[in-house]
Amino acid sequence: MWILIIGIMIASWLVGQRLQSKFDKYSKIQLRNGMSGAEIAQQMLDDHGIRDVRVISTPGRLTDHYNPADKTVNLSEAVYNQRNAAAAAVAAHEVGHAVQHAKAYAMLQFRSAIVPAVNVASKVMPFLLIGGILLLNSFPQLLLIGILLFATTTVFSFVTLPVEYDASNRALAWLENKNMVTREEHDGAKDALKWAARTYVVAAISSLATLLYYISIYNNRR
Repeated sequence: MWILIIGIMIASWLVGQRLQSKFDKYSKIQLRNGMSGAEIAQQMLDDHGIRDVRVISTPGRLTDHYNPADKTVNLSEAVYNQRNAAAAAVAAHEVGHAVQHAKAYAMLQFRSAIVPAVNVASKVMPFLLIGGILLLNSFPQLLLIGILLFATTTVFSFVTLPVEYDASNRALAWLENKNMVTREEHDGAKDALKWAARTYVVAAISSLATLLYYISIYNNRR
């Protein structure tokens, strides 16, 4: 189990490094249409008839996300202002989540529904797991509760996968169908989003492996 966990940690690092290099590579491919990430995002919203979502800039690098609570597409400063294939990919992907929200995409709704439980679990789970291991022989139920809470975060990780892949598919389809990018730019956007999605795959596998590790500890108690 430890070998598996270490292997996943290495894979996560490698995928993260690869993702960074891909975005650096496709950041050098300037869009022929000259549109910024913010303009790409706004155009995709308009084309889908979404009028109640704002596109805003957020500090940091690769901090891009869609917030369904206040209906904002948050683009990192580089993506918001830059006019390249990587920025177009990220901007369109985040709007893909806004489109999911507008169309009541089932998996996004399910993920949003379990967010409160995941937030609570994330806060108390570490203490329950540590305490459960320390008191394994005298109070194993404590570890079991921690495992159940950890399971909610694992479910969340796997539910995230179809949500992220669907958002990327929507983004790439729109970029191509609306002729927003050239073939080279589209290929770059597709490759960048592919590697971004792989970070979620590794995270889900890591969460599952860790969950199985704690379950093994519970099952092997004396």
